[in-house]
Amino acid sequence: MRRFVFSLAWSFGLLLLASSLASAAIVEQTFNVEDITVQRLCRPQVITAVNGTLPGPTLYAREGDTVIIHLVNKSPYNMTIHWHGIIQFLTPWSDGPEYITQCPIPSGGNYTYKFKVTGQEGTLWWHAHTSYLRATVHGAIIIKPRLGHSYPFPRVYQEVPILLSEWWSANVVEVERNATDTGNAPQRSNATSINGFLGDLYNCSQDQTYKLKVKQGKTYLLRIINAALDEQHFFKIANHSFTVVALDAVYTNHYETDVVVIAPGQTVDVLLKTNQVVGSYYMVATPYRSSDVNSHNVTTRGIVVYDGASQTQTPIMPILPDSHDTPLAHKFYTNITGLTSGRHWVPVPRKVDEHMFITFGIGLEQCINPGPGRCLAANSRLSANMNNESFVLPQGRGASLLEAFYKNISGVYTKDFPNNPPFEFNYTDPALSTLNATTIAIAFAPKSTKVKTLKWNSTIEIVYQNTAILGTENHPIHIHGFNFHVLAQGFGNYNATRDEPKFNFDNPQLRNTIAVPVGGWSVIRFQANNPGVWFVHCHLETHLPWGFAMAFEVENGPTPGTSVPPPPANLPKC
Repeated sequence: MRRFVFSLAWSFGLLLLASSLASAAIVEQTFNVEDITVQRLCRPQVITAVNGTLPGPTLYAREGDTVIIHLVNKSPYNMTIHWHGIIQFLTPWSDGPEYITQCPIPSGGNYTYKFKVTGQEGTLWWHAHTSYLRATVHGAIIIKPRLGHSYPFPRVYQEVPILLSEWWSANVVEVERNATDTGNAPQRSNATSINGFLGDLYNCSQDQTYKLKVKQGKTYLLRIINAALDEQHFFKIANHSFTVVALDAVYTNHYETDVVVIAPGQTVDVLLKTNQVVGSYYMVATPYRSSDVNSHNVTTRGIVVYDGASQTQTPIMPILPDSHDTPLAHKFYTNITGLTSGRHWVPVPRKVDEHMFITFGIGLEQCINPGPGRCLAANSRLSANMNNESFVLPQGRGASLLEAFYKNISGVYTKDFPNNPPFEFNYTDPALSTLNATTIAIAFAPKSTKVKTLKWNSTIEIVYQNTAILGTENHPIHIHGFNFHVLAQGFGNYNATRDEPKFNFDNPQLRNTIAVPVGGWSVIRFQANNPGVWFVHCHLETHLPWGFAMAFEVENGPTPGTSVPPPPANLPKC
């Protein structure tokens, strides 16, 4: 009898395995990266794009699929692609950030990215991870459930990716280069686009307005992606509300709202019910200004057009929030909770092995080569740091961080990123935003390439503390290779005695990018069960070249199945 029971169980297991394998597939595409010329804002503009489109091709897969992307770099620039939010378990060589997990693919070169989509469903995205090229080199990743599985929400009539991005009437590589040369902030963007369309608020763009055609009485799934380099957005559709069902490709409890708030790097999935009178309604993306730094208006709009709507009717415009409405943004960011009954939900690990307190913000660095237009006040240049360390990519050191980790190469990075800032101060004091002797004394941070080493499978809790040095703003922090639980967020200086009782251990959000509040803090927790070297950085692109980054070195586990595999044969060389 025991043998018979075992045989049945074994046979049933084979059936499950066969079913699982049958529902998994190989998704294989070629990404040709090259320069194209497009007409925008009354002039032709050369941009770098994938397969000749902006946005680039949408990558569709199901949970369990293997994705193979052959990247052919026909552009004049170095190139890498990051698959933003893909966990990359045991495939760190495909994560993509330049000089972190690979050296860049040179002009005329190629590289094959290969990874498996495991335990993830929803909306993610891919983008260039070199220079400012993700301004035009980006696209959506749509991960559907395995065959036979359904969404944890009612059936929808149609799924629609909505990508918000920025537009420069300039070469974005030159924009970054000019900022580097001057030590100042880069030229701001000239416009915002929805799915590549600038919209009718901009010159010569009346025929470049995105239109979403809908049928009355249906439910649509909007997969909203903020692909902008620096702009956080409020997103609204006139006379309509949304039901949030997922954040960063993790299902949430349903949350009703008439506005979506989304930072660069984040994704939000919402249900849109077309329950209004037949007509046309503007959808609007307008910047959320968490600070006044270089404030400029790059609002854009598309149109939701009901089937049967008059062609001559002026679309209805939504009432927009004030651009500085931080309470509204904070409400959206903190009121949504995780769906614990959803597939792939991960409970909060309760035992913490490593505690980190990471301050960050804008600072200064010494102007080494002073000259006309190359220095700011106090013989300085703009910089950024985490725990008073300003990160430098290991360019010119012969290997990426991951190669150095795998091959035990010295001289590429050091393992002494601090768990705490070097000194305490009133981190969110508004007086720190003014450049004076006191500010200068704490604004300078050394340049370094430091990582934090984590034991495999250890649990890490991080307090992210925003600072007000030279001004404060909402900073979206992205961790590669992991999702993390958002336990709590608040304003002012974090205080464990006061704030730990606020931790949500029951149903917190699981995210890969968190918008740390302006003048505030966030607490996250995750399990370091993915060996490799994983980048951590602000997703406001202006801040990354300034040094707003660090990396985690996660040690190998005890078995080959918990250790970094060998690099692929065609890994680009430095």
